[in-house]
Amino acid sequence: MSKTFDQLAIGDTASVTRTIAARDIDLYAELTDDYNPVHMDEAYAKTTVFGGRIAHGTITLGLIAPVIGMKLPGQGSVLLEITSKFFKPVKIGDTITASATVSGKDAERRNISMTLRFVNQKGEEVALGEARVKPPKAPMG
Repeated sequence: MSKTFDQLAIGDTASVTRTIAARDIDLYAELTDDYNPVHMDEAYAKTTVFGGRIAHGTITLGLIAPVIGMKLPGQGSVLLEITSKFFKPVKIGDTITASATVSGKDAERRNISMTLRFVNQKGEEVALGEARVKPPKAPMG
């Protein structure tokens, strides 16, 4: 299901939750060719401030894709812009909830602003961000 610009209201929120597995990190490295040892080599990563392998930051950020593309606004939406700030590393086994909340509407451009929040299983914010999204012209789904 999706919502059009006119159906969206400031404060509308949706989220997804996913536990990050080693396989997620491995697949992401294969997709992006980012084999930084802090992501891929447990022995090396243990010598860093992180104390073990961490997920690529953009894996965490990517968790917002199913929120925007499938839930809010939903199918047919187009992500126009995204910014983020990372606060804590995401490790293998961490469960991240990615949420998006409509924070503004631009009637002239017919797009919306969204506040993004990424929280781990301990309730700690691992990242925050903002997005600008073009909702579909007609409801889908």
